[in-house]
Amino acid sequence: MKLLTLNCHSWIEENQLGKIKILAEEIKAKSYDVITLQEVNQSIDAESVDGLIKKDNFALVLLEELQKLGVTDYQMTWDYSHIGYDVYEEGVALLTKHPIEEKHSFFVSHSEDTENYKTRKISGITIRFQHELLTFYSCHTGWWEDEEEPFKEQFDRLYQVAAKDGTFFLMGDFNNAAHIRGEGYDYVLSKGLYDTYHLAKKTDDGTTVAGKIAGWDKNKQGLRIDYIFSSIPVEVKESCVIFNGKNKPVISDHFGVEVTLG
Repeated sequence: MKLLTLNCHSWIEENQLGKIKILAEEIKAKSYDVITLQEVNQSIDAESVDGLIKKDNFALVLLEELQKLGVTDYQMTWDYSHIGYDVYEEGVALLTKHPIEEKHSFFVSHSEDTENYKTRKISGITIRFQHELLTFYSCHTGWWEDEEEPFKEQFDRLYQVAAKDGTFFLMGDFNNAAHIRGEGYDYVLSKGLYDTYHLAKKTDDGTTVAGKIAGWDKNKQGLRIDYIFSSIPVEVKESCVIFNGKNKPVISDHFGVEVTLG
């Protein structure tokens, strides 16, 4: 099984359509089983095409690009948490080639006000893979020290829902750096979850953010803040960073994480 997660910074990137093509080409080449995306934006004023989803939804445009490449077996789910940059509905998405048994969507922030940029919503899917039910969540959480919306409380709400599933994976941008002790990363592991990066037989340095980005305005170092956590100690052949300029071109202010399970 191959997994990919990426905070795609959608419609804020220069040459966004060109970067979508790069992503689509890699999806075609790798044939990921599950893809989770964060900062999946669509214009507030765009035409609605399917329920909440509008014509310029980043994930929908990605699907359309895949179809141009002859890849037609992916389906997507998307929900939004808040208004971004005054003109976008920002949310999280999942893409999969496998039958979706159940969809999940819920707030983990105190706020459920879409006008509040700190509002956070998680989306997930339960799929059937080789006769087994597996659940995947696309996660974009807040920061450890945020006084209004602290990470610990958001993660507690997320874990409370996810722990009801059998085997589950939490994938995405957690806004908590792995090298900082006693904060969000350690708190996730204290719940008994496994970081697939550390389970992997083959890894790289794991850096998913290089330097300053929104929310990390004073950062000057490489950070690992995008993860794929598992509820069980799965066999992981490889965990690597992708779209970082070394392994495929940069397409976002975050790099992606690609994991191959045994």
